[in-house]
Amino acid sequence: MTPQATLQATAPQGALSFGMVAGEASGDLLASLLIEGLRTRWPHLQGWGIGGPRMVAQGFDARWPSDRLAVRGYAEVLRHYRGIVAIRDQLCERLLAQPPQVFIGVDAPDFNLDLEAALKAHGVPTIHMVCPSIWAWRANRIHKIRRSVDHMLCIFPFEVEMLAREGVGATYVGHPLAPVIPMRPDRARARERLQLSGDAPVVALLPGSRRSEIEHMTPRLLAAARLMQKERPELQWVLPAVPSLLPQLRALCERSPLPGLRVLQGQSHEALAACDLTLIASGTATLEAALFKRPMVIGYHMNALSWLIMRRQRLQPWVGLPNILCGEFVVPELLQNACTPERLAREGLAWLDDPLRVQSLTHRFEALHLQLTRDTAQESVRAIEKTLQRA
Repeated sequence: MTPQATLQATAPQGALSFGMVAGEASGDLLASLLIEGLRTRWPHLQGWGIGGPRMVAQGFDARWPSDRLAVRGYAEVLRHYRGIVAIRDQLCERLLAQPPQVFIGVDAPDFNLDLEAALKAHGVPTIHMVCPSIWAWRANRIHKIRRSVDHMLCIFPFEVEMLAREGVGATYVGHPLAPVIPMRPDRARARERLQLSGDAPVVALLPGSRRSEIEHMTPRLLAAARLMQKERPELQWVLPAVPSLLPQLRALCERSPLPGLRVLQGQSHEALAACDLTLIASGTATLEAALFKRPMVIGYHMNALSWLIMRRQRLQPWVGLPNILCGEFVVPELLQNACTPERLAREGLAWLDDPLRVQSLTHRFEALHLQLTRDTAQESVRAIEKTLQRA
């Protein structure tokens, strides 16, 4: 009898032991929604691993905080490589010493796929939520996915067929944020909660949720905002910050001040609901902005070596998720050398000066919202239960 079978035979009815790893703020949010769904099927839920505050609020035992994995770019990963590998080795050793009934990796593929491969080789069923974007770059990663993952939970519909062609079982579960974000966000109420004027336009600055992103993007966004402020002095500014990175962000804002800027502790959804426009770093937050039906200018800047390597592995002309899902440049992307304050400001002002263009984008994002809406937690739970039955 395998360790998992022994655990299942002795566990009380409605119990489930699971290991889980989620990296950075977006993974913490997705994982917390999944844990909430798992508890409806298995009330006596016990999970531990790497997670953030939202997961902890759901009763998850986070042995390490998720922001320890919040590193992007080859050069940045190299600087933190030994520490990250040490965490993964310790976690793997503990999971193998006390095997859970299932391991669920949420995003963070560079960390999770190797961990999942080791666990799968020892008989632990492995689930991965959020398919790595092999359709955009690093297509050869499919071989590692096949070795590592028993079942993939896909948040975009086209991924299931793509994985099936490669022999990887997958289920489309919708995007977990789509049912959470209202189809028509209440801008007036969000502004009231954030104590913003209901009359003047609001611009949200979202520089990212990783230390390296904040370092590279915040000065550019602040400089762009000052240029826009010269043209439109009435503009209001909000900058939501991941709480753990608030000191770093405030230090950058002090070195490059923007009059009237409101730095928020978290509250990114409130900021997106309240704003008329966002200047935003490429990443999961761009999809959140699309679900809030907000026009955006996507920017990204990273270490030069990281950019050189990533650019060579790109498979599509788009980087931002809204553009990838729509199959065209519905919002501007300014990457690396193009990500200048001048261009960010020019593209941002263009949105504010063109209400018909904004209206057209809103209709496009409403259609995308409907496409991504499923009961993600329950769809995921059903897929996980089937995987456990096969195991």
